[in-house]
Amino acid sequence: MGGMASSLFLGSCITDKEAPIEEGDIIEEKEGYGRTPAEEERDEEIYSKEFFSKEEMATIIILADIIVPEDEESVSASEAGVPEFIEFIVKDIPGHQLPMRGGLLWINRESSKRFDAAFNEISEENQMEIINHMAYPKDFEKNSQGSIFFRNFRDLVVTGYFTSEPGFKYLDYRGNTPNVWDGVPSHILEKHGMKYDEDLLKVAMDPETRNEVMDWNKYEV
Repeated sequence: MGGMASSLFLGSCITDKEAPIEEGDIIEEKEGYGRTPAEEERDEEIYSKEFFSKEEMATIIILADIIVPEDEESVSASEAGVPEFIEFIVKDIPGHQLPMRGGLLWINRESSKRFDAAFNEISEENQMEIINHMAYPKDFEKNSQGSIFFRNFRDLVVTGYFTSEPGFKYLDYRGNTPNVWDGVPSHILEKHGMKYDEDLLKVAMDPETRNEVMDWNKYEV
């Protein structure tokens, strides 16, 4: 899920056309979050503005936690900062603003029609009735406003969650870290009629010496 969702935004990032990154720009390292001065300035501008109202953010928190609830293995979407991620995304990529706001309005209208109250004010059971209607639509409703909104919103939640620190831990994502390679599997070697030299194998595949430069002059190639 994380791999699928992350691809949604890798190609959608908006760069600052007025202040492109120039060769020689100094990237300041801040706990692994390297930004150029122009990028930092743009981030500050985005963070200084608010798009969603308090009522809209309350709905976003409820929806996000329904999609990724807290369990024994990890925290909920809201605890991982997903609502703040969505707020950032709609300001960074304005094309999300109208669909997101329109979808939130649709949910409140649907809640008022069914239960005569705003979505944030109805019971969890009634909230799930509306969510299930959007998440599992009948064939003729798959392109309805509610269903389209929920699909887009779910993608944002999954992307935000699995690119957060709790999401990394949940996936046991290690990043670009060294590991130990123990060679080509034996059945593959047998398939191609090949095998490792046993003396070389003891040295070349020794995890204790994997950071040392190999002296190939000791062996015949």
